[in-house]
Amino acid sequence: MAGKQKFPVALTIFLVVICLVVGSVIGVAGAAGYDALTFTSDEAPKALVQGEMQIHFLELGNKYTGDCTYIKAGDVDILIDAGSKTSSIGVISEYINQYVTDNKLEYVIVTHAHQDHYAGFTQLDGSLFDLYEVEVIIDFAKTKQTPNGSSNMYGRYLLERAEEEEAGADHFTAAEWVEEHRGVDGKPGAVALGDSGVTMTVLDSHYYYEDAPSENDYSVCTLFTYGDYNYLFTGDLEEDGEEYLVEYNDLPEVDLYKAGHHGSKTSSSAALLEVIKPKRVCVCCCAGSSEYTDTDANQFPTQAFIDRVAPYTSAIYVTTRCEDYDAGIFASMNGNITVVTTAAGIEVICGSGDYRVLKEWEWFREHRTWPANGK
Repeated sequence: MAGKQKFPVALTIFLVVICLVVGSVIGVAGAAGYDALTFTSDEAPKALVQGEMQIHFLELGNKYTGDCTYIKAGDVDILIDAGSKTSSIGVISEYINQYVTDNKLEYVIVTHAHQDHYAGFTQLDGSLFDLYEVEVIIDFAKTKQTPNGSSNMYGRYLLERAEEEEAGADHFTAAEWVEEHRGVDGKPGAVALGDSGVTMTVLDSHYYYEDAPSENDYSVCTLFTYGDYNYLFTGDLEEDGEEYLVEYNDLPEVDLYKAGHHGSKTSSSAALLEVIKPKRVCVCCCAGSSEYTDTDANQFPTQAFIDRVAPYTSAIYVTTRCEDYDAGIFASMNGNITVVTTAAGIEVICGSGDYRVLKEWEWFREHRTWPANGK
């Protein structure tokens, strides 16, 4: 009898706490003026709700800019790139192991042969290929790199990829995948990702077939679609390649765009942006790092990138910032960024617990200018 009397009290307290938490989250999101609720957390969500799609942009555990995106679509696990260094392998695997419960990656997409994108696949006896069973590998059709056995990174990548193929993985270059999945209209065809409701399209690109001015233009480009939502990934594709991307594909307006080439001045061109009109942009970089240039305006994310993207959205999120490159000091901005799509809409979860968009950061006010025509 005593137990029955205690239960309603405990339940009442629990419900009151839940109401207070939900109310405060809604209030914060509303005050921030976002078009969808933006949640914050000290870590990414651990539970995948049925009917959800999650896209995770990872911090990589060092001061170097690089790309690694993990996508969860129902029971299908996808890894796009694995930068920035081989030292990032442990960081990546620890993170995605929260979600990859069967030690299997249905798709690995390697956009191009630059260390900051594929280092995690190149370590002999310990690469991500060694740590996971991979069903399908899709990678760049061309490269300027020359393999030299185990003596260089590209050679080690080929060795590790070959081992994964011997273990049962199917390998396609982007050109081969596009040709095999073309629709009757000649355009690249979408592939269903299990029964998740998500489709993946490897987009067509001029530089899958022709020599490119830079390694970046060999990047594998993909479009994911979930209901009416679209998500675009272009690797490090630069302006010339983006113009061909628009010409070769029927690109939709997108709800999420992973900033091309880490927010470089050479990518996210007007020709691409005026077609895709991104609602949200995620930038994988160490903001303000002198890794590639000492010119402030050209450090990622560049002023030129901001000038071009700002007219479409202010919802720009950045993983990491560099505090002192020479001393190796870096810190999270938005941290590991998770974009979650459900029937209710899109939510952005910032693993650092700080959900400020780029233009609200002190770093931005000190180093960048928001254009007058920006949103």
